[in-house]
Amino acid sequence: MSPTEPDVRAQRRDGNDAARAARQLLLSRTNGILSTLSRKLDGYPFGSVAPFCLDGDGRPVVLISRIAEHTRNLAADPRASLIVTEKDEGDVQAVGRVTLVGDFTRIDNDEPRTGTRYYRYFPASRGYHRTHDFDFYRMDVRKVRYIGGFGAIHWFEPDDILAANPFTAEQEASMVNHMNEDHVEAMQTYCRQRGIELASHAPVMAGVDGDGFDLLVGETVHRIAFDEPVDTPLKVRQALVAMARRNG
Repeated sequence: MSPTEPDVRAQRRDGNDAARAARQLLLSRTNGILSTLSRKLDGYPFGSVAPFCLDGDGRPVVLISRIAEHTRNLAADPRASLIVTEKDEGDVQAVGRVTLVGDFTRIDNDEPRTGTRYYRYFPASRGYHRTHDFDFYRMDVRKVRYIGGFGAIHWFEPDDILAANPFTAEQEASMVNHMNEDHVEAMQTYCRQRGIELASHAPVMAGVDGDGFDLLVGETVHRIAFDEPVDTPLKVRQALVAMARRNG
């Protein structure tokens, strides 16, 4: 028996909701578990912790040492997966998680947007190239697996989850610099509104895209979503001003 038209619409709606949830989860995290194929143990999966950020096309980028086991694994076989999860606050099997499956490619350390954006998210990594042999690797995603809890299981194509940043590197850097130089109080307001503890740290904007922006407080990145997607610097400004004026 084929599904009825309302059933098809419901399935499509559920899929769209799940894709949005998967994307928001990916955008909210800056670390995951990178699983490569081991050379030493004849193809067994090898997992390691991996900080990452997304590049201008929405693809994950990692900065890894040439002497690390996972780097050697990728040099021999670029196939890998990267899993990110919601914060574990109870039953780990009930929290959402996204697994990206694809191939990693080493990219030029001097590629302007990649390095600049990554260093904003992980400032301590700026000196890695001077003291260690580190390289950037970018993941070309082939499939995405999203689990939103028990029974909420989906496979997606990369284009369902990943999206290019609507702003050029120059536009993003300009907006980020402007906020960090002139609007620290507004960023403090965003943190207070969301219960983000500042302690002695001043928030620093690390990046902005069409869905929201990221604030670095100490060494922790906090994701703050816009109420509606934006696609121009003017709309970003309007969204930020409206958020700063909001009570709460």
